[in-house]
Amino acid sequence: MTRLHVPVATRWSDLDAYQHVNNVEMFRLLEEARITAFWRHTADEVGEDWPTAILETGPAASSHTFVAGQRIEYLRPLAFTRTPVRVELWIGAIGGASLEVCYEVHDGAPAGFPRTGPASGADPYVKATTTIVVIDRATGKPRRIADDERAAWHEFQEPAPVFRR
Repeated sequence: MTRLHVPVATRWSDLDAYQHVNNVEMFRLLEEARITAFWRHTADEVGEDWPTAILETGPAASSHTFVAGQRIEYLRPLAFTRTPVRVELWIGAIGGASLEVCYEVHDGAPAGFPRTGPASGADPYVKATTTIVVIDRATGKPRRIADDERAAWHEFQEPAPVFRR
């Protein structure tokens, strides 16, 4: 299957006292990648059209998303780097109203690296999952994932990461 490769910059403020990206800030890096990959933006905002960016954003959108759960495993410390890290994303599972977004965080690559492709061979800093529930804005209740959404994400589906515990 195919993974999305999203560059995300680290910031000085992401670092903890040990000069590593703080555990809370790592979730922010994952969030940045997830929003870039799955939520619709204008070309000016992200520079290109992502094939998986099919969910509308903002308070007026007909659907909202709810983070129902997250799991992360830190495999090695990530220090500040001027080169954006590369967050690889894929879909682990698609349920009736939920989807499991999976991630690995890797060293970045020079400008122009492909945004999709097979998994990299380098050891990741982190592997993680986020369970997202799609909510109908009008009712505030979960809504079924539409066939067109499911079809757009199908190409990016592969097994979720296996955690040590």
